[in-house]
Amino acid sequence: MDSTAGPPLCFPNLNSSCRRLLRPPSETVLLYTLLAFVSLLTVTLNILIIFSIYHFRQLHTPTNNLLLSLAVCDLVVGLLVMPIEGLRYIETCWLLGRLMCALSPYLFYCLVSTSLGHMVLISIVRYLTICDPLHHNSKLTITNVNVCIFLCWASSIIYNGLFTMDHLGNPDRFSSCHGECVVVISRISGTVDLFVTFVGPCTVMIVLYMKVFVVAVSQVRVIQSQTAANAKAPTTRKSQTKAARTLGILIVVFLMCFCPFFYPALAGQDSSTTMSYFSVLSWIMLLNSCLNPLIYAMFYPWFRKAIKLIFTLRILQAHSREVMIM
Repeated sequence: MDSTAGPPLCFPNLNSSCRRLLRPPSETVLLYTLLAFVSLLTVTLNILIIFSIYHFRQLHTPTNNLLLSLAVCDLVVGLLVMPIEGLRYIETCWLLGRLMCALSPYLFYCLVSTSLGHMVLISIVRYLTICDPLHHNSKLTITNVNVCIFLCWASSIIYNGLFTMDHLGNPDRFSSCHGECVVVISRISGTVDLFVTFVGPCTVMIVLYMKVFVVAVSQVRVIQSQTAANAKAPTTRKSQTKAARTLGILIVVFLMCFCPFFYPALAGQDSSTTMSYFSVLSWIMLLNSCLNPLIYAMFYPWFRKAIKLIFTLRILQAHSREVMIM
């Protein structure tokens, strides 16, 4: 009787249940369709990267090991984090229980910071490749890169364990009713995380990419002056433009995805999942896991060739692992 008089509950059998916001059926279908599309696209793109690097022996390089680890991180984001965060927003109730309420924020922050760490490592690799070409082969060994990957994962796991320790120990402390999973990051913790997770890595990336761009342009100018061939001028200008565009995309997309999420910390406010715009901020950042394979892999010709071989089923042929795709 009472259930028909008021708003529906998240858990009708519990008097302490939260109220549930009902959406129009058309809106619910649209949101679930978008969620499925984005999650599936993220998973598919990253699986293609993982399979390509794993299958073709020519791609077993230190740099590609880094791309492989990044793809694994973004794959888990698309496979677990995106569906969980989508379910939280669409249903307006937390239906996954106390344990998942404790673990899901930790998983979210851990994977995002790990992905960010891989971006920094990629910027370091590109810096060494362009700015120190004589020694980068001795520095960028498979062992060294694998150690960096391990440290990236380990530091993210430890740091975010400390960062979310209070929530992991008591996930219900900010919940006012059953059907809520509230995560609150204090202003002090948010400010520390802002510098550790965003300002520091962002500064490293921008500085390294700017150095890479300056060195690349200077090398092109040296080649141009040595050849003294006018016919090469259009090619040189095109190369400079392409380098500037690629570096610009990398930095701008990163900033566009991560800056909004740190708005509460920048504004000196506590961050909470109950904020009306929190879901928008978190999803903008999650979309970076879908864009990563496009930015870091699809610019490579070998990736496009690998996709062609996969979809034409030529990978089923004998000795397909030995195909030269670079």
